[in-house]
This record gives sequence, structure tokens and C-alpha cells, in this order.
Amino acid sequence: MNHKWLVLVSVLLLAGLVLGACAKATPTPAPVQTEAPAMGETQEASEAPEAPEATEAPAAAKEVILTIGFTESQTGKYNVSSGRQAKGLRLWMDQVNAAGGIKLSDGTVVKFKAVSYDDESSKDRVQELYTRLATEDNADFLISPYSSGLTAAAAIIAEQYGKVMLTTGAASDSTYKQGYTQVFQIYTPASRYLTGATDLLMDLDPAVKKVAFVYENSKFSTAVVEAAKAYTESKGYEVVLFEGYDKDTTDFGPFINKIQESGAEAVLGGGHFQDGSTFARQMYEKQVPVKFIALLVAPPEPDFAQLGDAAVGIVGPSQWEAEASYSPEAAKAAGIAWFGPTSEEFVKAYRAAYNDEEPSYHSAGGYAAGLVLQKAILDADSVDPAKVKAALENMDLMIFFGHIKFDTSEEAHGLQVGHEMVYVQWQKSGDTLQKVIVWPKDAATAEPLYPIH
Repeated sequence: MNHKWLVLVSVLLLAGLVLGACAKATPTPAPVQTEAPAMGETQEASEAPEAPEATEAPAAAKEVILTIGFTESQTGKYNVSSGRQAKGLRLWMDQVNAAGGIKLSDGTVVKFKAVSYDDESSKDRVQELYTRLATEDNADFLISPYSSGLTAAAAIIAEQYGKVMLTTGAASDSTYKQGYTQVFQIYTPASRYLTGATDLLMDLDPAVKKVAFVYENSKFSTAVVEAAKAYTESKGYEVVLFEGYDKDTTDFGPFINKIQESGAEAVLGGGHFQDGSTFARQMYEKQVPVKFIALLVAPPEPDFAQLGDAAVGIVGPSQWEAEASYSPEAAKAAGIAWFGPTSEEFVKAYRAAYNDEEPSYHSAGGYAAGLVLQKAILDADSVDPAKVKAALENMDLMIFFGHIKFDTSEEAHGLQVGHEMVYVQWQKSGDTLQKVIVWPKDAATAEPLYPIH
């Protein structure tokens, strides 16, 4: 018996040693590992409940920050209009980012950052800076500088580096007739800038026959008045003076003398804010007996009112006015889509952002450029520049700025073909100057003041 007991104890001790050795050599597997299906298991086993795989968890939204590159004329002759344009663009960008960005169908959230420089109102600086934006800063999309001349310089760079550029503050037709494919215009082209002023004059006084053109020798102004001259002559008017002045002109006396000597009954022309304001003031001081004056750029600006009585009666084409009848209802009536805020909403936001400053059409143009880019990204459902470009080419919609549609022909790719001008005039109400819309009739908020003297 004792012998059998000893044998049993020995066996048990040996088994214990073996088990102890096995325990040290094989660690306890982690719970996740033991719960994961083994390779080669049956179909039934693989369909058993298991921990969710990583691919089944809701994917976190991917945020993409696009760089918008542009220049602003913080100094030089374009600083007023360019500054307003940049304010409008920045307001759009701030609003989109504050609202959480643009949401694409794959969950991507698109936000924006701006990279901008002072172009000093100089073409040479524009070419240098847009090259930097396209290469060193690697901007995803570009917005043009202000003015047709500076935009023409920027367009060369945009095309060279294949960067989609929305142009605003630039109305010259010629930029879009160079065979470019990357440039898209927001403004009504220069060729249609002053034609409405001629239509207004015809409606006011069919007896007027003699018209003078006095204009700034700039790419934009020359393009406008050449088209307006041809249109005016086609309507039976006699152009008795057609003369340009240098961009730095401050004494318009010689030109005013020629206007008086020509017997002109109406004067069309101008250039930009500074020269246009000075010309209007000197015309008033000399009490030139013309019945109608229409000038580019300056009259729609709120600061034009600082001329006081010299501003009264002056007509100017505007790309946008808050009172113009662009609305979701107007879009529906026209059979096209509406996108973005109303004019009232834009004005309210702009004033809140910039110390109660009233937006000009330059401000609205800057905002509109951003808004059109936003819609193109949404329509493309992508930030791929090629897809965004295709969306721009297919665009046909109305925003608070007006109808937006681009020419897609080889001859004039990117030229704006949807948008139309409105014409404003400064009038006196008691001791207060008011800017009113006088043309076209379906957009007018007041009867035109005529003649101005």
C-alpha cells in the first residue's frame, strides 16, 4: 500500500511540474485576440457576434483648408475700390468658416484661408505677387486684383500655372479673348457698361443729338467708351468730342473748355473714382451747360456724396445696388436657380462687420466672387480644380449680385454673359443727398433728374 501511495504522489508531483512549465511558456491571450475570429473558421463561426471593425465606425469628418490667393491695392490709385472689394471677399470667407465650412457628400468639410499682398496698384507688382501666390504659396484658387489692367496681368499668371481665377472689379472684354481657360468674369463686360446710359438719354430726351466722350486713358475706360461710342453712333447721335486724359490728371480745365466749344449736350466717360470725382466737381464749378452726365465708377461709390451739390444729377453705371430686384422670387420667375443670401442679408452682415459702412458694388463684387466659387465647389462636390472649373462652365444661376453665367466658347471663354448693369443718380431730398436707381425702368427706385442744370 505504501508503495502504491508513493507512486501516486510522484505522478501528481510530476504532472504539477509539467503544468507549471507550460503556464510560464504560454501567456494568457488578450481578450480582443481571443474574441477575434480565427483564420479558417467556418462560415457560421465567422458570422457570430464580434467586436465592430474599425471600418464600420463612423468616419470623422475630413477638414480641408483651401488657400485663396489675391492682391489688394492698399496703396496707389485703386486703394478705395480695391479695399472695398477685399472687404467683401473676406466677409464671405469669414461667414463660410464660421458656419462650419462647405460640406461635401463624402463628409469632407471645406474651409478657407486667405493669402494676400499689397499690389500697390502696379502691374509689375501684380505679376510678381501672383507668381508667388501660384508657386510659393501654392494657392488653390485665385481672386483677381481690382481693375482691368491689373487683372490682365494676373490672368497671364493664372493661365500659366493652371490656377482657376475668379475676376471681379475687372470689366474689360479683352482678357477673355486671349484663349485663356482658367479665368471667369463676375462683372458685366466693359462693352455693355455705358450702353444703358445712352438708352436712358434717348428715353429722357429724344431731341438731344450731340454727345462728348472724355475718358481716362486706361485699359478699362478705353474699352468701355469705344464700345459706347459705337453704340451711341448706331443710335443716331453725333459724337462731337472723343478725347482721353492721362491717369494722373487733376486739372480738367482744357477738356472742359473743349466740351463747351463742341456744343455737346451730354457727356459720357470718366475712369475711376479719383479722376471721376475731380472731373464732376470741376464741371459743376464751371457750370458747364450740359443736360446729362454719365461717368464710370465714381458715382455709385458712397463717398461720391462728399462732393455735395456737385454730385447732384450725375449718373453712373453700377454692377450692383442693394435696392436692385435680385431675389429668390426673381430667380424663380427667370427659371434659374437661386443661391446665397439676399441683398438685404448681405448689407446687414457687411455693415455689422465694418463699423456700419455701407457696401458699394465693389464690396458686393468681392463677396460675389467668393459665393460663386462656393457654389462651384458644391456643384462639383469636390475641391479638384478641374471639377470646379467644369462646374463654373455649367453655371447658370442668380445670386444677390445678379444673374451669373459664363461664355464657354473658345473665342471668349469665361466672359460674363448673364449679368446686367443698373444706373444710379444722386438726387437731393431736402438737405440730404440720396443715391437712387433710375435705369432700367423695371429696377428704378426714382424718376431721373433731367436736365441736371
